Amino acid sequence: MSNPRITLVNPNSLARVTEAIDRAVEPFRRLPLEFRCLTSTGGPAGIQTQAEADASIAPMASLIQQEAATTDAFIVACFSDPGLHGLRDLIRVPMLGIGECSVLTAMSMATRIGAIAIASAAVPRHLRYFRAIGVADRICGELALDMKVSELADAELAFQRMAAVGTALRDTHGADVLIMGCAGMADLRDRLQETCRLPVVEPTQAAVAMAAGRVFGRF
Repeated sequence: MSNPRITLVNPNSLARVTEAIDRAVEPFRRLPLEFRCLTSTGGPAGIQTQAEADASIAPMASLIQQEAATTDAFIVACFSDPGLHGLRDLIRVPMLGIGECSVLTAMSMATRIGAIAIASAAVPRHLRYFRAIGVADRICGELALDMKVSELADAELAFQRMAAVGTALRDTHGADVLIMGCAGMADLRDRLQETCRLPVVEPTQAAVAMAAGRVFGRF
């Protein structure tokens, strides 16, 4: 019998983001699971605004339906979980979103959550989502790196901005746990945690951990 398969879908069309998602999965590859990381090639080139998030849903839904027969759990690998509830209506296996999973994980670790966004345009969308899922009172602040998703390829620049934002969330907003608010930052998690001296949740890894529990627990 083959191992259960978890399929992670990048709703944007940037292959480099999918590659970063694949690297985030690496710590879990010792488990008896198969992972597939797919790019929704019909999606927008990065998701920062609400319009881009909305535009990503239909092509992602098509891709997920194509993969449903051979997948035991899906993960939407975008922090605002575009289309998550509608996608759950389309398939019968577990469907998780990295945004929801990361917040739930952070809530189990500390009280005041600070979120790090890529761009300022994404912050209102994230805050609406936090209110929608009933966790807004646990979010003490969200600050942006003011970078494009494509600019994350410059790891040193990304880290310097992330460290500055993480420190501000800790010192000014009182955060006692940080969430990296984008799929594609996993390579920087350990370094950010050491620099900011706070636990840091990488959302893709949080979702994979929950998906593994769902698959092995059969619920």
